[in-house]
Amino acid sequence: MDPNEQPPRPEKPTPTAATTTTVRPKPALTPTPITPQSTSNATSSNSKPAERDAHQKLTESQPLRPTHAQARPARRRPESAEDYADRILTAVFRVTVDPTRTSDAHGHKLVFLSGLSAELADEGAPLKLTINRLDEALMEVATAIPHDRPLFEYFLPCWKRVVRTLKVLRGPAQEKEAVLREARRLCFSNCVFALTVPELFSREPNPHHDTLVPYLLREVESENGLCMDFLGEAVARMDEDDTIAPLFTKAMADISSRLSTMSMNDDYKPCVNALLTYSRFPPLLNALAQHPCFQMAQSAPNIEKNTILGPFFRISPLQPEVTTVYFSGPRTMDKNHIQQSQTAMQMTVGAHQTDLRTIINAFIRASPQARNKVLDWFAYIMNVNHKRRAMQVDPREVASDGFMMNVTIILDFLCEPFMDSTFSKVGRIDVDYFRRNPRIDIKDETKLNADQAQSDAFYAKKVDGESNFITEIFFLTLAAHHYGSEATNAKLKTFDRELKYLERHIGLMEAERPKLANRPQQLRMLEDAIQRHTNVLERTMALKYSIEGILLEHKMQSRSLQFMRYVTVWLLRLASQTEYTPDKQLRLPLPAEQPEAFKCLPEYALQDVVDNFKFVFRYIPQIILSAVGDEMIALCITFLESSEYVKNPYLKSSLVTLLYQGTWPTYHLKKGVLGDLMTNTKFANDYLLHAVMKFYIECESTGVASAFYDKFNIRYEIFQVIKCVWTNDVYRQQLVQSSKSNRAFFVRFVNLLMNDATYVLDEGLGKFPKIHELQVKLKDPTLPQQDREKTEEDLRTAEQQATSYMQLANETVSMMKLFTSTLSASFTMPEIVQRLASMLDYNLDILTGPKSKTLKVENPEKYFFNPKTLLPELVDIYINLGSSPAFVDAVAADGRSYKPATMATTAFILRSRHLKDEKDLLAWESLAAKFESAKEALDRAELDFDDAPLEFEDPIMGMLMSDPVILPSKHVVDRSTITQHLLSDPKDPYTRQPMTIEDVVEDVELRERIEGWKEERRARGRGRGWILLSDGEESWWDGS
Repeated sequence: MDPNEQPPRPEKPTPTAATTTTVRPKPALTPTPITPQSTSNATSSNSKPAERDAHQKLTESQPLRPTHAQARPARRRPESAEDYADRILTAVFRVTVDPTRTSDAHGHKLVFLSGLSAELADEGAPLKLTINRLDEALMEVATAIPHDRPLFEYFLPCWKRVVRTLKVLRGPAQEKEAVLREARRLCFSNCVFALTVPELFSREPNPHHDTLVPYLLREVESENGLCMDFLGEAVARMDEDDTIAPLFTKAMADISSRLSTMSMNDDYKPCVNALLTYSRFPPLLNALAQHPCFQMAQSAPNIEKNTILGPFFRISPLQPEVTTVYFSGPRTMDKNHIQQSQTAMQMTVGAHQTDLRTIINAFIRASPQARNKVLDWFAYIMNVNHKRRAMQVDPREVASDGFMMNVTIILDFLCEPFMDSTFSKVGRIDVDYFRRNPRIDIKDETKLNADQAQSDAFYAKKVDGESNFITEIFFLTLAAHHYGSEATNAKLKTFDRELKYLERHIGLMEAERPKLANRPQQLRMLEDAIQRHTNVLERTMALKYSIEGILLEHKMQSRSLQFMRYVTVWLLRLASQTEYTPDKQLRLPLPAEQPEAFKCLPEYALQDVVDNFKFVFRYIPQIILSAVGDEMIALCITFLESSEYVKNPYLKSSLVTLLYQGTWPTYHLKKGVLGDLMTNTKFANDYLLHAVMKFYIECESTGVASAFYDKFNIRYEIFQVIKCVWTNDVYRQQLVQSSKSNRAFFVRFVNLLMNDATYVLDEGLGKFPKIHELQVKLKDPTLPQQDREKTEEDLRTAEQQATSYMQLANETVSMMKLFTSTLSASFTMPEIVQRLASMLDYNLDILTGPKSKTLKVENPEKYFFNPKTLLPELVDIYINLGSSPAFVDAVAADGRSYKPATMATTAFILRSRHLKDEKDLLAWESLAAKFESAKEALDRAELDFDDAPLEFEDPIMGMLMSDPVILPSKHVVDRSTITQHLLSDPKDPYTRQPMTIEDVVEDVELRERIEGWKEERRARGRGRGWILLSDGEESWWDGS
């Protein structure tokens, strides 16, 4: 039956216990409320104020107790069934057909039903209410209620009274129970009719009256709120009455719409409680999931306002109007005040998220249909919010941070049941999810190691079957972290920059205020501008503190980390094609044939893990102590060692950053949360050193514009990781073994190490003369203000550069000292020894030679420049290598920077400043003597070879060749020259075409000619009294 259709009216109503819930008699008479002043005129009509008064009394609610006749007999007689029915129905519905009764025993006024009373009198029936005539009585009293009052407000208290009476019924009383059950049935039917077909009661439809909304928003236990019994009855009748489900779904849609205009500052809790009440009744949730508004096609920002669940997830302390309440006047808040506000905010949002979790869990468990609808809704959120990860985000085109954070956290909750500590269910995550009919759209996402064409071709090959619930939730949660929490986290990185800009701009405007003291109009404009900027500044600060408060909540991050551990293990299983879990050992490198399923995964599958752990390492490392396992180290080492599995160089470098941040001291852990694991676990012992050295080489050329500068930061972090684990002798042994078994790899590593040391020392030390000059210039009191500001800006820039480069220089030199102490022979190989000696000589001359005067600056420690540390470390490197004749000869051959005087000055500084003990000083002086002796011999040799033919000289280095080779470009150079070149640049220096050392061809004929010429020159030397032996050693002898 159409709920808006007027039900048929029988010619002579005959209500019975079997009266249907849709067909009702329409009374011809109007009931008359009885008052003490009008008991004699029962049939007269009352004024509207009197009707309102009667209605008010009707809706009053008191605990129902059995009533008795007003005139009690002297002796108690058993109550008849008719009397019981009359008494109970009168008390429940607050009506009477007896004109002599005006109120019940509790003083509640009764409405006199004049029409029904007259009919009973005409029929000669007793003036008592019976269950058979109750339908007519309810129709008559409902018609009498003023139309400006909701009719439901009368029937709902009646329902509650009859339910309470039924609950307190004692003993065997079938007749009484039958009366009460029929009264309850009719009362509920009239409740539904009052809301769905008000025309039945001669009323016009009224959206303010014909709704359950106000009653759902009241407390369940309140007299005017919907009780659980009412909801249970509604659910029980949903199958037989198709008007009930729309009634409840429309009410919740209206509540959701009302909530969409609220924030956490408003009284939002009744709306949430209403949905929590629904969550106790699966049929209501099933009906709600089918509502058109449950998932309407919406834009990203509107999905949180115009879908059923959206407004509930929108409530958050990250709403702009809420952040300024928690952080009012943020510029003046101290650290403790900020933390207290964040704690209060965490408690409030935590309670709300617990409610959301209960609601979503109820939908998931209600039915497969409701579960799928909820999963579809979550997926829709992800698919329309891809722009949240754009470089520039327009907030008008994406969902809000608060909404997305709530979504992420609730999905984390849903993952909890399958995230056990043994990873027993990780195998149920189906790798073929994206090849079925995935809810998550990854078509436009960057893939781990596949281009768009490869990805499209792979996913075009569909796989039959359906994904299980664990798989669905796993990939939904992974996407939620990418578009939700990680996108929100990314904002923190921009806030500091924005706040500095605003603070600086406000400061500049404040400085202009005194200049406008005599120009009131311009001063007002300036003050308005300052106020606008200050408002923006305070809003930004409040939002920053709020986001930090949400992201720093320990329990939330612990759940997030547990999920990321599962992602980590799953990725390693997929890439290694094994059943890996943290208690099992991986073998590296990974298979040469990469799984297509891994290559075509969205890049954020790995990026989310790295970013999440980096955030926790940086801000709340204490929660990691119980949340991290060997799988995190395995992830980093695996994809650094098999770096070809990951295409994005920034993502690979993030793995190094993760290891580095894991070495930061935390509480009682001096090596951080990962340091001890990297030092002592077998997997790290086997693969860590080679993996980071491999990436040290790889980051030299990543193909991105900023690669040159990025590599220094990456290598700085690699140094910290190596220093952390160097206490374990296993790593020293590995370094020695690597230098022997993989010579080319090690030579390239050492060459790049020297390149870095040369560059960062030169850049760092080279800034100090300029800093000194600028500092002196600023001391001039006559310097014009404009020039002073320009000089200060130049000084800041130079100081920033010097600080950055000196930090890198210190670490690079420290690493060279570390390595040369372990395997000095490997650093004196022909390919690298000359460049190493030149680099050391140049920097030693800068530190102790005449140029050292230019290094004098104010507060050198500010730039991490400490000559008292740097000089001894350089000297240590010399001493570590000093036992090698090749190194001694290379130092002596350095015509640009080697000076015996510099060596002597160095010894004086070391001794006078007590920078070295006597043993090291003696070793240094002995080494300096070797250098000087070798230099003298070399100078004598050059007298013989200084007029070598031009064709015998290396065209690049200008030195006499000893092993000429022919390049693919047909040019001839010395083997040592091209070897050193290829270490830094694997291309022909003339044609820029790729080449390797294996591509060169020995020029045997030219080498023999050079050797012949050299022998001829040596023979001439014998006649002058000295000889240069072929092994490079000098011997003085008496020619006579």
